[in-house]
Amino acid sequence: MKLNTEKMIAEKSDGIGWITFNNPARRNAMSLEMWEGIDVILEDFEKDDSVHVVVMKGAGGKAFVSGADISEFKEKRNNAEAAAYYASVSEGARARLAHLAKPLIAMIDGFCLGGGLAVALAADMRFASEQSQFGVPAARLGIAYGFDGLRRLVSLVGPAMANEIMFTATRINAEEAARIGLINRVIPSADLESTVRKMAMTIANNAPLSVNASKVTIKEVLKDAGERDMKNLAQIGKTCFDSADYAEGRQSFMEKREPVFVGR
Repeated sequence: MKLNTEKMIAEKSDGIGWITFNNPARRNAMSLEMWEGIDVILEDFEKDDSVHVVVMKGAGGKAFVSGADISEFKEKRNNAEAAAYYASVSEGARARLAHLAKPLIAMIDGFCLGGGLAVALAADMRFASEQSQFGVPAARLGIAYGFDGLRRLVSLVGPAMANEIMFTATRINAEEAARIGLINRVIPSADLESTVRKMAMTIANNAPLSVNASKVTIKEVLKDAGERDMKNLAQIGKTCFDSADYAEGRQSFMEKREPVFVGR
């Protein structure tokens, strides 16, 4: 894997692929090269069978991602053509996150705002420290938040709370974010990484085919009935029942030992 920026860090350990947004001087605001880095990292993680789950986090202890790096707008988004290219890269990266086949966790410690919230919303689960803050300042900037981000926001918190978040452009704290379903839970800052690591390792040690089946099926549940790919879901179920992991799961249960899954 070759990254063209030091503002993105990729690491692998214990079945977990770690993505670190490393721009703490700007509270991990996303630059164009960081959006490009997401695509490179995910392509590598997707192909690596040793990576069973992916965790995103921000460097510096002050922010997950605080939004777009506005300091580069004058150079990188100074006309319609440049803005269109920037949008295609950033939207492509968010789509890559949203369609990642492996479980994706956002570990949030600090500010999670604007485009940063869109990144977190692409994850399957979100865990945050008590100091975290969430919000979308689009209404204060005169810009429109993207459809995919809003669709995910509405699916999590409902239209009324989505309206409040978007119309007021105010920030909400971690407790409120958990109450409305924006995040899974609030964890003390000192315990955040160890708790998320433990959660990720639990997932990594489970049967990959089964975990993937659940991820795919849950996404289908959220679609309108006419858009659901029930044939694909049936095939996924068949693949699980025909897998070596299913045989291992049964055998390990009978032998009262921990299963060792291989993903096939």
